[in-house]
This record gives sequence, structure tokens and C-alpha cells, in this order.
Amino acid sequence: MAQWTSAMGAAQLARLLSSQQDRPAGPGTRRPPAYRALADGIRLLVLEGRVPVAARLPAERELALSLSVSRTTVAAAYEALRAEGFLESRRGAGSWTAVPAGNPVPARGLEPLPPEALGSMIDLGCAALPAPEPWLTRAVQGALEELPPYAHTHGDYPAGLPALRAMIAERYTASGIPTMPEQIMVTTGAMGAIDAICHLFGGRGERIAVESPSYANILQLMREAGARLVPVAMAEGLTGWDMDRWRQVLRDAAPRIAYVVADFHNPTGALADEDQRRRLVEAARSAGTVLVADETMTELWLDEDVSMPRPVCAFDPAGSTVVTVGSASKAFWAGMRIGWVRAAPDVIRSLVAARAYADLGTPVLEQLAVNWLFSTGGWAQAVELRRVQARDNRDALVTALRKELPTWEFEVPKGGLTLWVRSGGLSGSRLAEAGERVGVRVPSGPRFGVDGAFEGYVRLPFTVGGAVAEEAAARLAAAARIVESGGSGGGEAPRTFVA
Repeated sequence: MAQWTSAMGAAQLARLLSSQQDRPAGPGTRRPPAYRALADGIRLLVLEGRVPVAARLPAERELALSLSVSRTTVAAAYEALRAEGFLESRRGAGSWTAVPAGNPVPARGLEPLPPEALGSMIDLGCAALPAPEPWLTRAVQGALEELPPYAHTHGDYPAGLPALRAMIAERYTASGIPTMPEQIMVTTGAMGAIDAICHLFGGRGERIAVESPSYANILQLMREAGARLVPVAMAEGLTGWDMDRWRQVLRDAAPRIAYVVADFHNPTGALADEDQRRRLVEAARSAGTVLVADETMTELWLDEDVSMPRPVCAFDPAGSTVVTVGSASKAFWAGMRIGWVRAAPDVIRSLVAARAYADLGTPVLEQLAVNWLFSTGGWAQAVELRRVQARDNRDALVTALRKELPTWEFEVPKGGLTLWVRSGGLSGSRLAEAGERVGVRVPSGPRFGVDGAFEGYVRLPFTVGGAVAEEAAARLAAAARIVESGGSGGGEAPRTFVA
């Protein structure tokens, strides 16, 4: 019986392998044999999770034709992978990917490290900061005081607590976007909101237009839902959205959904201006596309000279095109799994009806905590504290990177939580692998693209500052030296670091 659970075509594997761009070898640097380079490339794809474990690989002859190499080269690479425990084979069943005993199975996303691992590993994988105390504690205490009346009910509120829905609607109205509570559904984080939207509008096989690059976890969520992702390239630097490209994609591909992060885009930090927002809404309306605007970063402007544009939904007064997603997870705390959807009342009713087959509702206590923050002014003070933390961390990280890695290129965003870095011609995937060995965890660029794009990038979040940021940059420099030297083992031992 075959041990593989999925199959990887020769053309698809060749495309993923071709995305692994390394810096040209310098004088005196010996390139590995072709079979070794191929084996290393496949092993890296498995470790990254871009080729699943237990995926059947193409036959040697098929892959050789796709890569324009000899069959002997492919056969030798497969044999090397078998010897290392990354490939298993059986006569008549083919060969499929594996991981050696003791190695963790690679995840599709990049989950936060457990707290006990933080003494020796600096985690730059998760763009989330610690809770802004004392506001978390105060919010929970306030929620407990409001809880008794709700404890006498069944506790299921598929649309969200009426008080929180009204408060969120009031906040939109105060910002110049008239909103009724019937236009709001409270969800379990922004991920829960977008998952519900994709299931309502998307369906398996539907096209979804996404920024390229885009938020890694959302891309994976859409893939798991069976969507066909249509990437739309971002403009260079922080200028954001190329509206000619968007208009062409929306017209030609006619995607059912388009997903954008217009406020301090994840991962680039770009901020769409009002003209771009207006034109994007117009293009989506003309194409009959539902435009999902992710506002999870909208309150995280970090510089005083930032003038925030109106929300994307401000350019859709009829409410027929834009569905807005908000969340407490980035602006307040990732552990506060409260998100929301703002849309036309009929869309909200459909989302609520479909929720009966999903999670039924969002935890009451957390909703009460967020409502307490909104109603007491605690939210504004907590978010201001968050801005100070993120700004200090950003400035420390930028200074450390410019010192340790002067050839790496980036533009400093005026908000958000992430820095999108061109890694000096080095493979982001190989940097991520080397970083694990020297004690810094960093997501590579391809996690934020479609089909292997952005191999020459890494994303660095503003989650550490001061001496920890300096140490993180030093460890990234150590990882870069390993990649530059072509090292595949050993490396520099990580130092235990206590913040």
C-alpha cells in the first residue's frame, strides 16, 4: 500500500526549486555537485512546509526533463535524500517525502514558539506584542463585573453581544462611516471573520485576488478552503498598490473576492492613499467582486506625521462592494481573540446563519472585555502604549540591521508591525533554516507569496527592542554567513539570551 497522501507534479516541483535564488558564488567558492544542490533544494522545501510531508515526488525521468538535467543527477539526489531520511520509496509505489526521526513535522504557517523556548531562541516569526498592561487586567476585571446577567443565558450569540455590536457600530459612525449594529458581526479574531467570508462568497475553486506579497496565514486559509489565488503584484517600496494591475486582474480574471490590507500592509507596511482606495473600490464594483478590506493594522500608525486616509468602506456608501474586517489582536493583544465584520445587513444575516455550522459564537467574557475597553477609554490608552512599544522596537531593529547587515535593503514603514527586507541576494528559505541553528526564528519571503515568489526576502516584525533587537540582528548576520559559505550543518551555537 502506498504511503503517500498527495502528489507533486514535475513542473510544479521544478517551479518551486527555481525560486530558490542564491547569491552568485564568489571567487574561490566551490559550488556543490548538481545532485547535492538538487537534494538540498528539495530538503529545504520540505523543511519549509512548501512541499508537504508524504507527498509523492515525480519519477526521476519526469523531473529530469522539467529541470533539464540528467536522470543520473535526479537519481543521485533522491538517493541522498533517502539516506538522510527525507525520502522513502517502495517498488511500484514511487518515492514520497518524509522527515527524519526527531525532526518536527513542518507546519504550514509559523506558529509562535512555546514560552519555554524563548530563553535560547529569539522569535521573529509572529508579529504580535505582549499584552499592554495594566489594560488587559483591567478589561478582564471589568468584564467579570458585567458577566452575571449573561451567565443566566445560554451564552450563544452568533452575531455577537448586542452591546459590543452597538459599540463597534458607534465607533465607525464617529469616524464618519454611518453604521448600524445590524451591519456588525463579532467573530473569533480576524481569521475567523475572513474564514466565514471565504465560505460565504468563495467556495471551492473560486478565484480570490490577493496582494503579492500578502499575509501568510490568510493565504494558507484560502488555499485550505480550495480557492484559486490570483496574485496582484504590489508596487515597489511603500507606494503600495498598482491600480492598473488591479483593474486588469479584476476585469480579466473576474475573481469572486479580492483581499487587501490597505492600512500598513502585512508584510510590506505600505499605506494606500485615498485615490488608490477609491479606484480599487470602483474597479471591484465594475467587476462584481467582493472587496474584503482587512483593517487589523489601521490604528497602528507610529509616526506623528501620518495622515490616515478614510477607510476603504467610505468609498462604498451603498455597502454593496466592500466587506470590512477588524480585530483587537494586533492593536491590543493577540490573545484577545475578538474580531468583527462590517457589511451590508443582508451579508451579516447570511454570515450569522452560516455560523450555526461553525463555532456558534465568540466567547462572552472576551467580548465584554473589549466592550469595557471601548466604553471606558481604556482602548485608546492601551493602543497608544502599543504604538510606543512598536515605534521603539522598529527604531531599534532598523538601527541594528543597518549595523549588522548593511547590504540588506528595506524601507521603514510609518506604521504596522512588520519590516519587509530584501536579503542581499540570499535565499530567504535558507536564511530561515540557518537562523534556527543560530537561535533566531524568522519567516522567509515565500510564505507571503504564491507559488514560490519572494525567495529573496524575509519578514521581520517589531516585536523585540533594545539589546534583544541587537542580538537578533547579530544572529541574522551569523545565519547570513552560513548561507553565504554554503554551509549545511553545524553553524554557530545560539547564546542563551534573557530580555
